[in-house]
Amino acid sequence: MIIKNPEFKISAVSPKQYPNDDLPQIVLVGKSNVGKSSFVNTMVNRKKLARTSSEPGKTRQINFYNMDNKFYFVDLPGYGYSRMSKEEQVRVGSFIEEYLSKCKNIALIVFLIDIRHSPTENDRLMYNYVINANKPCIIIANKADKIAVTKVDAQVKALQEELNPLKDFTFLPFSAERCIYSEKVWEEIEKFI
Repeated sequence: MIIKNPEFKISAVSPKQYPNDDLPQIVLVGKSNVGKSSFVNTMVNRKKLARTSSEPGKTRQINFYNMDNKFYFVDLPGYGYSRMSKEEQVRVGSFIEEYLSKCKNIALIVFLIDIRHSPTENDRLMYNYVINANKPCIIIANKADKIAVTKVDAQVKALQEELNPLKDFTFLPFSAERCIYSEKVWEEIEKFI
């Protein structure tokens, strides 16, 4: 898919701020610094549409990116970032949960994990939340450029065995750094928009 005019729409912390059209929303979840904002930039071939940082915990609101008035990428704050105060963690956690439970336009959850590491306890909690929310989901093993290309497929399979032994979710490798594997990810996303 080619996106010609991606644009940042709004940062939100409550339902009254969400876009009020009926465009499908592709929601990005994952731990802090797993590459959700970089994923958006890579998928639309832009360097600075979504703000990125090497410092985890920069995204603290729900960011909506309009993709040619076809759908939104929705970048949620990452979880597991310890420098955020407890009060801030609770506040951010509650508006994320409110969004995931109340938004009627969620077409797909794109759950990003780090291809180099076993899923964390927080990853498992998010995985269970997604299952219980009964929403379509694909799992992206990001940072595939950080391991040998010959090991990518085996590592994706190992992560699926560990996190999703029923194999009812699609697992795909991805590298925002090298802009590779995005065609297969687009193929999956297009099924839901």
